[in-house]
Parts: sequence; structure tokens; C-alpha cells
Amino acid sequence: MDDVVKKLIDLGGTYGGKILLAIAVTVVGLLLVKLLSRLAAKAINKTKFDERVKVIITKIVKLLLYLILIIGIIEILGVPMTSVVALIASGGLAVGLAFQGALANFAGGFMILIFKPFKIGDYIESTGAEGFVRDISIFYTKILTLDNKLILVPNGDLMSSNVTNFTAEPKRRIDQDFKITNDIDQELVKKVLYEAAASTEGVLSDPEPFARLTAVDDDTYIFTVRAWCDTRDYWKVYFDLIENCSTSLADNGIDDPEERIAVRIVKEEEDDDSSASAEAPASPDEPVQED
Repeated sequence: MDDVVKKLIDLGGTYGGKILLAIAVTVVGLLLVKLLSRLAAKAINKTKFDERVKVIITKIVKLLLYLILIIGIIEILGVPMTSVVALIASGGLAVGLAFQGALANFAGGFMILIFKPFKIGDYIESTGAEGFVRDISIFYTKILTLDNKLILVPNGDLMSSNVTNFTAEPKRRIDQDFKITNDIDQELVKKVLYEAAASTEGVLSDPEPFARLTAVDDDTYIFTVRAWCDTRDYWKVYFDLIENCSTSLADNGIDDPEERIAVRIVKEEEDDDSSASAEAPASPDEPVQED
């Protein structure tokens, strides 16, 4: 019994001071962590980051402060730091391998929320998905397609792929081609298409519309119409432009070569039917008139 008490006294003399110091550091450290976390949160809230990014950064700062405190306590207790570092490294590696995909998505979401290549409400196309951005979370971005389907795209894929943002700029250009037979006056076609584009509601005058011959294909002229509009009015102006240009071409007797071919085929078929009817022998059931 005396030996046990003596050993306890020796252990108390050896580690008692370290334990008391570790307790004191723990108490003071917890107070410092709380104070520094509040200061960091105030500083972070003054930035222009997304609210979700602010919350994440605040939690990361708090976690790092706790980690520093724990390492300091372990050092005071005399535990070899090499063992602690090896334990932390092996644990981090295991977690990283287990959550490799999730961590990639987390990092991607964090970068999206910071650099904002697109925002909620933008119309984007990436990784085979196209539609309006409905929500941006830490792991996934929700995209609503034009036919009302919801697609969840991993943020890691978005950050590692090209992203086309159709609504990033205030203006967009509409390009539309029209096939015209090559026996039509080019200047007339240009004039008709230009006036149709300029008169379309929503088409901007600056930059002004463009209507020119851009290609020749056998017996066909290809005219291109380009018109600028506000991005928010893109689809309305797009369809109105097609309708106005097509109507103006028809009103001026300018036709599509494919329509002309279709009319020609129908006419030839009608002529063939008429010839066949004229040459067909009389039915044996019909009476034959004699002179």
C-alpha cells in the first residue's frame, strides 16, 4: 500500500503541474476561442461573400482555433507531437479517400459561391444540363430546364467543365439564316430582311440589325439576319423576328427554294394524273357512242 501511495505521489509531482497547467490553458483557451470566433465572424460578415460562404468560413475558423488549442494542450501534457501529427495525417487521408467525391463537390460549391460564375436565375449550359439556375448549395446546383425538369449537377463537375452563361450580359444577338432562290434580286432581299428586322419589337437600333448574303449553295442564296435585343426579351424577339422576316419575304414574292421544289413536285404529280386520266381506255361497262 505504501508503494502505491508513493508512486501516486511521484506521478503527482511529475505530472500534477502539467495537468493543472493544461486545465488552466483549456479554460483560458476556450474563452479565447469564443472571443476570436466572434471577432472573426464580425469581420467575415462585412465582406461581400454569399451568406452561406460566410457561415462556412466562420465554422472553419472556429474549428482551426479549437484544433490549435487541442494541439497546445497535448504539447503541455508532454505527448510526442510526431505521434499526434501522424495520427492526424492518417485520419485526414482516410477521410479524404472515403469522401473524395463529396469533398470535390464541397470545394466546387465553395468556389462557385465565392467567384460567382453564375447566380440564381441565370440560364446556363454545362455537363449536358441546360436551364435556369434554381439553387446553389454546397454540394449540388439545381437547374430547372425549359420543360420543367429539375437537374441536380454536382458542383465538382461544374468547376471542372466549361459553363456557358447565356444571361451574364445585358444584351444578346439573334442569328437566323434564310434560304432564297438565286433568281431573286439580292438588294431587294437585303432590304426586305433589314426592314423586317428593324421593325420587330424589341430589336435594338444600336447595334443596328444586319442582313446580308453570307453563302451560296448551288442554286440557293443564304441570307443571314443578325439582331440584338435585351437578354430578358431574347426568346420573344427570337420568334417575332422569324415570323416578321418570313412574312415580309412572302409578301414580296420571295420564296424558299424548298417550297418552290415542293410546289413543282405537286404540279408535276397533278399533270401526270391528268394525262393518265385522259389516256385511260373507256370502261367496258360504259356504252360506246357510235357516229
